[in-house]
Amino acid sequence: MLYSDQLLNELREKARILRRDVIVSIGVGVAGHIGGSNSAADLVAALYFYKMHHDPKTPKLEDRDRFLLSKGHVAILQYAALAESGYFPVEDLKHTKEIGFYLQGHPDVQKTPGIEAGTGSLGQGLSIGLGMALGMRLKGIDRRVYVLLGDGELAEGQVWEAAMAASAYHADRLVAIVDQNGLQANGWIEERYNSYPIREKWESFGWRVLETDGHDMEQILTVLDDASRPEGKPTVILAKTIKGKGVSFAENVVGFHNGMLTEELYRKALAELS
Repeated sequence: MLYSDQLLNELREKARILRRDVIVSIGVGVAGHIGGSNSAADLVAALYFYKMHHDPKTPKLEDRDRFLLSKGHVAILQYAALAESGYFPVEDLKHTKEIGFYLQGHPDVQKTPGIEAGTGSLGQGLSIGLGMALGMRLKGIDRRVYVLLGDGELAEGQVWEAAMAASAYHADRLVAIVDQNGLQANGWIEERYNSYPIREKWESFGWRVLETDGHDMEQILTVLDDASRPEGKPTVILAKTIKGKGVSFAENVVGFHNGMLTEELYRKALAELS
């Protein structure tokens, strides 16, 4: 499919705005997940502003696509997408993680509009997403469930239990997206807990596997549209990304998996994303 330059540029701009919002959400002197938020920003922008059917005025609309942030520690990225979509004021992002506020460090389904499930205990999101996909099939809701996982998260056994079950139940409305940035909290995946090869693992569990450059908007739209074709099996998109993308001092730096910004670094990051 051909995509107009206007659409691609609008979505690239949305991704830039999401990355800027992530920095605003973190602020100065408080640790925040810059790395995994910025690596997935292009993917999340494509989902919320191009692919998914959702309505900020009716967050619980039954006929909606579902998005589950299995790697819930990057909730600030989803908050940015929800705010820019109109679920709540963008100005509220700067109060993220304040005690008692509705934007906490991990997604809270009871407090935050647009959140589908409480996540962040890694490995559980795909199981929840499978349950939703099967429930929607029983109800005759022809929508999709998108689950964003980290590549470090693939070390969790529950991911593969869910993958095996999804294949067994032919859950072809379930789309997993792996943010493959190569880094986990304490270092490179190959050096910490090597989960490679990733493609072959998903294929062996009976999934359709698509691959993309997770920062090339045209490629992202192509694989998302391809994933919309039901083929009797679930689909996983392996998106090659750069941790901390868009902020020069954070790119591929493990310390910014959950890093703290000084006033100087905060201003530098905003300048690079302006």
